[in-house]
Amino acid sequence: MIIDTIEVQAISSFSRLESLKEVYGLIWIFVPILTLILGVTMGVLVIVWLEREISAAIQQRIGPEYAGPLGILQALADGAKLLFKEDLLPSRGDIRLFSVGPSIAVISILLSYLVIPFGYRLVLADLSIGVFLWIAISSIAPIGLLMSGYGSNNKYSFSGGLRAAAQSISYEIPLTLCVLSISLLSNSSSTVDIVEAQSKYGFWGWNLWRQPIGFIVFLISSLAECERLPFDLPEAEEELVAGYQTEYSGIKYGLFYLASYLNLLVSSLFTTVLYLGGWSLSIPELFGINKITEVFGITISIFITLAKAYLFLFISITTRWTLPRMRMDQLLNLGWKFLLPISLGNLLLTTSSQLVSL
Repeated sequence: MIIDTIEVQAISSFSRLESLKEVYGLIWIFVPILTLILGVTMGVLVIVWLEREISAAIQQRIGPEYAGPLGILQALADGAKLLFKEDLLPSRGDIRLFSVGPSIAVISILLSYLVIPFGYRLVLADLSIGVFLWIAISSIAPIGLLMSGYGSNNKYSFSGGLRAAAQSISYEIPLTLCVLSISLLSNSSSTVDIVEAQSKYGFWGWNLWRQPIGFIVFLISSLAECERLPFDLPEAEEELVAGYQTEYSGIKYGLFYLASYLNLLVSSLFTTVLYLGGWSLSIPELFGINKITEVFGITISIFITLAKAYLFLFISITTRWTLPRMRMDQLLNLGWKFLLPISLGNLLLTTSSQLVSL
């Protein structure tokens, strides 16, 4: 069988075209992921700057002012400093656990951003079990903290890791029960479906008004999961030096610092999605400006989502500089003796109301 040169050229050009399509397809798979990571990193830098400015205002201090305009580049300066500092390793510790722990903490939190919708169809993975995937993934982070505390071969670090694990288990159960109540109300566990269920009824359809008890329990549990004051016992400096991160320096210490703020941001975004209507434009609709949503739909949805999330962040930051730290027994009592029964009762009421409405 004889094939002329024209057919050979056509076949080769077709194969090159197909390979180029595969390359472009792979590139377009990673573009949204890299865009999300870049946006989340910028959000963390803004949170660090806001916390320093708000804490300075609360304590009547000046705050950062030299690194960039209004000190907005202070977080970048701190990151560069940690990047170039020496990475010290404990001589008698478990080096593998010591090195892997911070990475597990950061990666597990980053994966939670996969199911967060910033707008209509503006989500990396719209899964039917979106909110429970977040809870499952966030449960991995305390394992990294426990590995870091154990691998440090330091009693303060190990105590901090054990506290982190105990605190996470204590407050994850009420948090899950509150999320389950929202899923029952929305008849779905998808984050997109939960936001759309709230947007049907406008501003008064937000789950904040339909689940006020669940919102308060979720708020307290989120602060405890993020290890923010008054729940920062795993790294209490008066008792444990710095807890599970006592032996860390350089970029590994920076990863813990990054993980704490990533966790705070993801908790704020899930509070927005579950209770504050997500990207829902209910407030502009009250004033009859629907035309703006048609022109700037994606931009406004992202802005609304971030504005609601940063409102929750403001509450978290002011709480840190207002309330004193709890004792370990008080923290566990609050989780097991108060929040767990309240969240169970809230779930029972939600289930009963859903059964009556059938």
